[in-house]
Amino acid sequence: MNNRYRGISLWWLAMAAALTPLITIHTTFVVSILEGHVSWCVPYWDSCTSISRTGRYGTSYFIFKGTMLPAAILGVLFWFLNSQWLLQLGATSRGRPWIPWLGLVACASLAAYTLALGHAGDGFYLIRRIGVVLYFALTYIAQLLISSALTGHPRWRRSGQHLLWLCELTLAVGILSVILSAVAPTVYSQTDDAFEWVLALLINLHAIWLAVLWKKSGFRARLWAE
Repeated sequence: MNNRYRGISLWWLAMAAALTPLITIHTTFVVSILEGHVSWCVPYWDSCTSISRTGRYGTSYFIFKGTMLPAAILGVLFWFLNSQWLLQLGATSRGRPWIPWLGLVACASLAAYTLALGHAGDGFYLIRRIGVVLYFALTYIAQLLISSALTGHPRWRRSGQHLLWLCELTLAVGILSVILSAVAPTVYSQTDDAFEWVLALLINLHAIWLAVLWKKSGFRARLWAE
């Protein structure tokens, strides 16, 4: 009996994991405007509304929860497969085994944040704050580990360096927000929502870039058939 394998391309899963959160927050933003819950603005520099507020009221409440929870599940798969992708490329590093675990906790935090959104009370507020901080922080660390691992691979060194530059930009935005909150709290209170939107964009751009690299490398799942 002959064995044969068929490969299933996986880059689409990475792209779905990257685009689902990004499309969701912009969709709920537009829907919230149309329903009158949020005023028209450009949140990336107007700092007119938080991401949370776009998914807190009306139809957006259901859209946000109905897409962000699947996005969290996709994210867990995405980070697990990233570890396998690096192993397949031969771009191994001491940080590689941590990537799936960082992704798991980050996505669990996103799910907790999503479930708590729209509910009043100090407990729900604490869950949202912890959830969003862990999601951004752990996702960033996982992206940093992947980018660093790629810089040690002869073929993917340039891509890894570009991803590291993106990580540095993300870090710079985060540090700027921390500095503003400490030295100019009034200014920070007027711009903190914009920082959140920019950080979300940069993190998802990194994931989109990884999806493109998955496609270029031909990363596939192999199914064996008798």
